[in-house]
Amino acid sequence: MMNDMSMHGTSMHGSPMLGSPMLSLKKARRCALQIVPMSLMLVLFATCALKAEERLVAVGNLIYAGDKTSVCFSDRFLTTVATEASINTEKRMRAIRMGREDELMSVPFVVMNGNEAFALLPAERELLKRYLSSGGFLLASAGCSSEAWSASFKSELTGIFGADCFQPVPMTHPLFSTLFPVSDPSLSHGGTAEFSGVFVDGRLVCLFSKEGLNDTEHTQGCCCCGGNEIRSAEEIVADALVYALVN
Repeated sequence: MMNDMSMHGTSMHGSPMLGSPMLSLKKARRCALQIVPMSLMLVLFATCALKAEERLVAVGNLIYAGDKTSVCFSDRFLTTVATEASINTEKRMRAIRMGREDELMSVPFVVMNGNEAFALLPAERELLKRYLSSGGFLLASAGCSSEAWSASFKSELTGIFGADCFQPVPMTHPLFSTLFPVSDPSLSHGGTAEFSGVFVDGRLVCLFSKEGLNDTEHTQGCCCCGGNEIRSAEEIVADALVYALVN
């Protein structure tokens, strides 16, 4: 399901904004990895906790190909991550325009979903490549197992990162046990889901499923009536978010 959306913001140039979740996360990692006396570590931990309260982790619901976006992707995983991993998250996904640098670079994790063919704009392709190459993470799945959407998505990513950019992501990959151990991603109409991904410098930056990760059971007015949906979608999306934040 697609919907026209509009937003307002100011453009910026260069690397992610100071104070962005990506840069805050990197600072927190450096802070935690320092070898310091226990008393100082406790102070640093408290400081990082206070900063986490000041800026919640935000997740973007991408607006792409000009005006296309998902309106049937559950954001319940955000509450799940907050509860199970004690990570302060915003409770709803933000609408993020792929073609706006200030918006895209302000979130560490974005969701891309749809059920019809599409073509990205040149500016969107350029910014998506920069985003994924500088620490961002993209979770993508075809709504209701849309073959047209999957074909468009894979065509766009191979155009950006090369013909061989997609690699299998087996269930033994650390992502699938980051928060919830998922070993058998069964589908709503039978079968088992398979995943592929894009790696940049050995880092998984995009997880893709041709089956739905929408978790429509926890959405209003939506269903995956004509296609398969992954039963453990909520757990997998939660795993992906935590994995992206710590890697």
